[in-house]
Amino acid sequence: MGLMFLPTFQIFPNKTIKMMKNCMKMRDDLLSSIYEKHKKNFSSDSVTNLVDILIQAQVNSVNNNTGPDQESKLLSDRYNLATIGDIFGAGLETTTSVVKWTVAFLLHNPQLLKKIQKEIDQNVGFSRTPTISDRNHLLLLEATIREVLRIRPVAPTLIPHKAITDSSIGEFAIDKGTNVIINLWALHHSEKEWHQPDQFMPERFLDPTGSQLILPSLSYLPFGAGPRSCVGENMARQALFLFLSWMLQRFDLGVSDDGQLPSLEGTPNVVFQIDSYKVKIKVRQAWKEAHAEGST
Repeated sequence: MGLMFLPTFQIFPNKTIKMMKNCMKMRDDLLSSIYEKHKKNFSSDSVTNLVDILIQAQVNSVNNNTGPDQESKLLSDRYNLATIGDIFGAGLETTTSVVKWTVAFLLHNPQLLKKIQKEIDQNVGFSRTPTISDRNHLLLLEATIREVLRIRPVAPTLIPHKAITDSSIGEFAIDKGTNVIINLWALHHSEKEWHQPDQFMPERFLDPTGSQLILPSLSYLPFGAGPRSCVGENMARQALFLFLSWMLQRFDLGVSDDGQLPSLEGTPNVVFQIDSYKVKIKVRQAWKEAHAEGST
């Protein structure tokens, strides 16, 4: 983030920058290897994942742009790798961070954990894996995910934007060309917008009957807003729901043997990371019994 605003810092020796460059090279080498393997084995009759879709788009682009003036419209390998890298980078660390925060808050709220598991048991059972369609029924789990994204957003600030014209935000004049950064942490912890904003309360996203999800404040912007909001929002929400519902259907979560609960302070950075912690995970007895009966 610092290099975005002060690019001249790149010319100075810096251990962190060197480490980041080494990590980026490792990432690029890994993605290039995966991409080349998919390209070598590609078949238009078997398009099963994102990499195949990009290769198919590249093939279509070549077939549809054969004129000499159409070269700029072709999808290159470099373009495809950049797209894969963006999705890989944007979706990996961010999603895993939210999962770790969610588990930590559930360890601090064991009764909530039991209620979510009961909700899954009643609406999904043990004979199948939860699917996206179950989001309409697992409302407490969905509300919990939303509350985690509020109280511990993926990043403390949103992506910077540049004003394309003279404008204003409330009483503040914004000149054309000004870089604008939204303080998401302040929005999500404002007492003007939220009742007890520093308290973890998933029920704030449910109506009084608990039968419908609600939006208690327009200041809830975990993925930004407008045409430049996070392009991966739907994918991220679905991935979080599927992973957490699958995990809580099968496993019980408990405090580690040392009895130490996770710290909920975290470390604000590009991604707001929770400090490392231990958790005890064991297969749920109800899951064991259901599958033992099914095997006999």
